[in-house]
Amino acid sequence: MFVPICVLLSTLTVLTSASLNSTAASCTITKYSAAAILDAQNQCSEITLRGINVDPGETLDLTHLQKGAKVIFDGTITWQYEEWRGPLLRTSGTDVEITGTADHVLDGRGSKWWDGKGGNGGKNKPRFYYPNNMKNSKITNLNIKNTPVHAIVIKNCDGLVLENIRIDDSDGDTQGGHNTDGFDISGSNNVEIRSSTVYNQDDCLAVKSGTNYKFTNNFCSGGHGISIGSVADGVTVENVYMADSQVERSANGIRIKTVSGAVGKVSGITFENISLKDITNYGIILESDYLNGGPSGQPTGDCPITDLTIKNITGTVASGGSNVYVIVENASDWKCSGIDIKGGTKTKDCQGIPPGSDTIHLRLV
Repeated sequence: MFVPICVLLSTLTVLTSASLNSTAASCTITKYSAAAILDAQNQCSEITLRGINVDPGETLDLTHLQKGAKVIFDGTITWQYEEWRGPLLRTSGTDVEITGTADHVLDGRGSKWWDGKGGNGGKNKPRFYYPNNMKNSKITNLNIKNTPVHAIVIKNCDGLVLENIRIDDSDGDTQGGHNTDGFDISGSNNVEIRSSTVYNQDDCLAVKSGTNYKFTNNFCSGGHGISIGSVADGVTVENVYMADSQVERSANGIRIKTVSGAVGKVSGITFENISLKDITNYGIILESDYLNGGPSGQPTGDCPITDLTIKNITGTVASGGSNVYVIVENASDWKCSGIDIKGGTKTKDCQGIPPGSDTIHLRLV
């Protein structure tokens, strides 16, 4: 019909000679319209979003992408203020690519929501980006700035690569940013995050559940470090490889935390070749006593940490912090070597480190 096509073309530019029904069409959207964005997903295999300003309380919804589609962010993408849970951006699809031009910015305008409370109270703050139900896909070259709370929350994905992602919430250091996790992952398989940078005020990486993850060649600053957990009741975290990365100006270096009383599994975890600098609390912390948002001092063993490798973890902790702290139960098959963490003078008695020569290096730090 003539009228719907005219409405579509008010916000959607077809850059090829293909008809709107062609899957070969390349489309550019320069003004936010949920209807136009949905039409573009149905009709175009390549979609450019240029300088759009998303309406308050709405998700930039890219969950209807064709198989093999490509989305390109260009210019500055912004979201108008409203207190809600979000997310501000959501993508799904198979064999899709989400990317950005060299000078684009996805600006969450987090300072509008920041109040020092994060997700624990105050303003209702939207999560930023949910890559959900993505299969054999990649997310590359994104510049994300000032997320209200969690930046990238990965769920139910299989075969997803994230590369050259820059998350910059450093303004939150002085403006009340909190719970600005960089990457949260749960319920997924075969996810790789590499060559990315996170400046934030919470976990750089938080693995909540799932299997077969890699986190390599990344830089983390200002937050809570590289974390497994917190692992809750009924959850499995298995085969996670974290390596060749830097953690600076953070509360912790590397961490595993399971919830006190939880029944689950944490196994096949490797931390390797990770450098630490200016860590304030713990260089390495492994705890099975996490309860109500903090340590209880009473570890439980029904979610044991097994098959753990800690290798070549080096760097510095502030004098008021601890180089290593372990409080676990029923742990087994730990292999620790090349641990050289210095500076922390606060010592705490460790509990539950498996005995034997493979863990002596951890016990002597």
